[in-house]
Amino acid sequence: MTAPTDRTALLAGLSIVIAQASINLGAAFAKSLFPLVGPEGVAALRTTISALILLAIARPWARPWRGRAMRGGAITGRQWRWLLLYGLVLGGMNLMIYWAFRRIPIGIGVAIEICGPLGVVLATSRSLRDFLWLVLALGGLALLIPWPGRAAPLDLAGIGFALGAAACWALYILCGKRAGEVGSTTAVAIGMTVACIVTVPFGLAAAPASLPLHALGLGLVVAILSSALPYMLEMRAMGQLSSRIVGLLSSMAPALGAIVGFLVLDERLTGLQWLAVAMMIVASAGCSLGAKPPVARARDDVMA
Repeated sequence: MTAPTDRTALLAGLSIVIAQASINLGAAFAKSLFPLVGPEGVAALRTTISALILLAIARPWARPWRGRAMRGGAITGRQWRWLLLYGLVLGGMNLMIYWAFRRIPIGIGVAIEICGPLGVVLATSRSLRDFLWLVLALGGLALLIPWPGRAAPLDLAGIGFALGAAACWALYILCGKRAGEVGSTTAVAIGMTVACIVTVPFGLAAAPASLPLHALGLGLVVAILSSALPYMLEMRAMGQLSSRIVGLLSSMAPALGAIVGFLVLDERLTGLQWLAVAMMIVASAGCSLGAKPPVARARDDVMA
């Protein structure tokens, strides 16, 4: 590799790390908003503001949509169905992970959530090595379950919501491959708009009688940190890095979440919890490095 290529790859890798840190910092700000508007309100604010930002960036009404299955510049009925399903799953993922964050530390919630993309990769593999990654991830998850007599047990409902978010993430990847036929930027903008159908009713139902003005400001910060900024960073970086490297760097998310949770919210993990998070990080990283390119690139098509 030439020196300019080395610098480009380094900057692209740094962009992925910054994007992951931004997502987790956004999660910490979101959690600080829970006492004001609840996790449902934060999810509604995030998706609504993110949709407006992404629509302004994508401007789907101002240019032709170019996709592999497009004809005459119009989205087909099949593609609309995938976009609708993609957006509904995206909305469910936002709600589930915020419900989890209300009950368990951010780093642990993110560690459980990455079981979603890990499961997508393992579902297409039959190698013994990938089976061992699965065993490692399940072992990490078992360490987090609040077995009777365990000191500082985690909230079981929080673990359940995190697993729900993981399932939504897996569906998000599978639906995103189809939704991305209209173009990744357009798909994310439309998908985030559809996600509001899920989050806004919950947000309105849980909304306080009067919404503090600074809550809207924090909601804007959450939307930028959790969606708009990482989306732009990751989409730019993915053109410079292989899917395996992107997956490897993205596997750092639980560790970054635990660090951000400690620095911003004073969330302290026990030694056993750190071990569980580390096991799930290693499982995700190993699976990403060993995955076949077509499978590993499932999340490259559409990012949010």
